[in-house]
Amino acid sequence: MTGVPSPDRRRFLTAGAAVLGAAASAQLWLPATARAAETPLPDSVFSLGIASGDPLPDGIVLWTRLAPDPLNGGGMPDQVVPVHWEIAEDERLGKVVRRGTAHARPEYGHSVHVDVRGLRPGRSYWYRFRAGGQLSPTGRTRTAPHPHSRNGSLRVTLASCQNWQHGYFTPYADMLAQDPDVVLFVGDYIYESTPSSAGPRRHEGAGEPYTLVQYRNRYAQYRSDPDLAAMHANAPWVVTFDDHEVDNDWAGEIPQDPDKQSHDAFVARLTAAFQAYYEHMPVRATAIPDGPHIQMYRRLEFGRLVRLNVLDTRQFRSDQVTGQAAAENPALTMLGAGQKQWLLDGLHDSPARWNLIASQIMMAETDILPGAGKLWYYDAWDGYQVERNALLDEFASVRNPVVLSGDRHLTMISDLKKDFADPASDVVGAEFVGTSVSSNGDQDQAAFHAQWDPLKADNPHWKVIDAHRGYHLFDIRRDGIDAQVRVVDTVVRPQAAASTLAALRVEAGEPGVQVV
Repeated sequence: MTGVPSPDRRRFLTAGAAVLGAAASAQLWLPATARAAETPLPDSVFSLGIASGDPLPDGIVLWTRLAPDPLNGGGMPDQVVPVHWEIAEDERLGKVVRRGTAHARPEYGHSVHVDVRGLRPGRSYWYRFRAGGQLSPTGRTRTAPHPHSRNGSLRVTLASCQNWQHGYFTPYADMLAQDPDVVLFVGDYIYESTPSSAGPRRHEGAGEPYTLVQYRNRYAQYRSDPDLAAMHANAPWVVTFDDHEVDNDWAGEIPQDPDKQSHDAFVARLTAAFQAYYEHMPVRATAIPDGPHIQMYRRLEFGRLVRLNVLDTRQFRSDQVTGQAAAENPALTMLGAGQKQWLLDGLHDSPARWNLIASQIMMAETDILPGAGKLWYYDAWDGYQVERNALLDEFASVRNPVVLSGDRHLTMISDLKKDFADPASDVVGAEFVGTSVSSNGDQDQAAFHAQWDPLKADNPHWKVIDAHRGYHLFDIRRDGIDAQVRVVDTVVRPQAAASTLAALRVEAGEPGVQVV
């Protein structure tokens, strides 16, 4: 894989956003008799666009959801609808390599998840759907490299935290221009907050979502952002959720406010939220929810270059504590016993040069008490000290571990220390906490630095902290990872100027991260 777009890929990128609204000119591939037999559907069934995800060396997930009235439940008839799909080796879809028919079912919101196999490793493909005589936009995706591939490079972007009400998703316009091989999204794809007129955009509905239809409407609103839609149509995504896809700071089956949501009510809310999440994400059938449970932690391989371990830091965690002594309770868990053992096994037996861990929340310590003593954010890994420290101890014997996180709405890039209580402790890895796409809006930079700069002395492992909106860009090769903090000048307007705020380097075989 490469991060440098070819001329053909550049032309596709330039046309990407326009293609989302202009698919009708694409060539029809069904015979006339089959087209005539199609059941007529309301106009604009592909209003939510298309996406792909979870690339394998020989496969990819293709996604769409039929929704002619997206903000009102979808607007589809209560019937199963055949959806034809095809995937080709060229942008004009003249060299089709696979095609078939999926069924959009009302019980899954008329979403479609096609798990295409039999593809070639490490190459781009183009795809589209057809339903009821209507054509979707054309999308581009990419398979993972051959399992034994050792050379080459992988371009990855890290994104999280896109609050509709706080701003437009302008960082995706720059991300599109950077042409990543894969987008890693580590949580807070939607926000469950009530509508507010205080920001540049307003949430749909009349309150927080609790029911399946309400969550569907919220996802549909987010999918209408043109920059987000274009990015989904141009690269495969690997996704996981954090808290706001359900309820702020939830843990296991415990809501943020148990005095206001009974256990049964919150289980019903989890069930609705997880189904809506599955319906709108390009994930495999292994992620079909089982009531209030969904299988989200998983592992993806990119040749012998990268092993990506995607965590679930919400479903299996102990409830958050509220004090320092409680955070050091060895009974607390973030991952649960099964996921923790799965992660350790995958790290220690990895054949990959780089072992990436997608953790929704920050792993490095954040001491927010100036001077003597410690004060932590207890929803992050700081609230689960014993398990976090044991994991970092394991990192010492893992090849090139790098943690990719979100949640914080800040860029916080750190060395991972074996013991944060000892500034002289060994460095065992690196962590990139990506800033938000839009959450917190255009933040007051002077106020941020006045608050956070005095804390640097208490957190010597921090390398970069910043409060601009944006994402992180990684070019991964065998000898090292070159990272950029890409930021935009605004999210309160639909267009923005982008720039590189910081450049960093992680050398293979040398734990930690360096500013360059």
